[in-house]
Amino acid sequence: MVSAIYPAKTLARPRIKISAILVASPGSGVLPNLVARPRKRHVQQDLRFPDKNGQNRGRRKGHQRGKKPGRKPKGKRAGSPHTTRPELKPRYPVHVVLRVHREVGSLRKRHMYRALRAATITTALRELNFAEDGAFRIVHISIQRTHVHLIVEAHHKMALSRGMQGFQISAAKHINRAYSERAGLERRRRGSVFPDRFHQEIIESPRQARHVLSYVLNNWRKHHEDRARAARGWNVDPFSTGVLFAGWRARAGAPLLWSWRDTYDPLVVYLPQTWLLREGWRKAGGIAFDEVPGSSPHA
Repeated sequence: MVSAIYPAKTLARPRIKISAILVASPGSGVLPNLVARPRKRHVQQDLRFPDKNGQNRGRRKGHQRGKKPGRKPKGKRAGSPHTTRPELKPRYPVHVVLRVHREVGSLRKRHMYRALRAATITTALRELNFAEDGAFRIVHISIQRTHVHLIVEAHHKMALSRGMQGFQISAAKHINRAYSERAGLERRRRGSVFPDRFHQEIIESPRQARHVLSYVLNNWRKHHEDRARAARGWNVDPFSTGVLFAGWRARAGAPLLWSWRDTYDPLVVYLPQTWLLREGWRKAGGIAFDEVPGSSPHA
């Protein structure tokens, strides 16, 4: 008995595509085991579209692994490599270094100071409103000519990345605006300000915390900024949060806040909440005004 019967005309010139096996009994006149020819599947070709800079990023399918695609760091001190950042625990603060594009020029100028101060205010306000995703706090900051040092606290590495991303975006906008106004440009500069990834160092011990605090707050002495004629009488760097630091050895027992000029606006930062930055660093000794930090590859 035939499970499916088609007229001879239909078999001779089928009008439909047969996609299954036609089963028939012997002598029925129906072609046994009639199988449709399998359709040839065409492999979709991977398309690579150029980005806004006209570069084709990404690796083609089947391409041998070699150097990673993307913009390569430039210069002798090109920043941190693109590797996975380590996990971060809330009790450990982080020392961060940001390098700026040399086209921007020196950051140790009043208009650049005001631009970075505005970025610290924006970051502080943002973290007050969005702390549920992981708090991020800037505790100390030091502005040098070609780079910025920060000591920050974050609940985890994602909060650190998001917080630093927000700070860099805000700082870049304010710096580009200040640079354009200072140079008298008709169109505001929109180029890159922080061309490389930020370098980070997780602080895990009191001795390391003490070293980082001294290194960041006295970094201007390492770069001989204290030798300028106008700065010879200064105890702390005005381009840092040194005036807000209560751990100077010479000011033991003195009031927390200093008296400064009415025209000076300090950078906006948080009081430390981690034990290492509050009191743990004191176990390694106090910090003097005239300490000169040692050499470091990320200075």
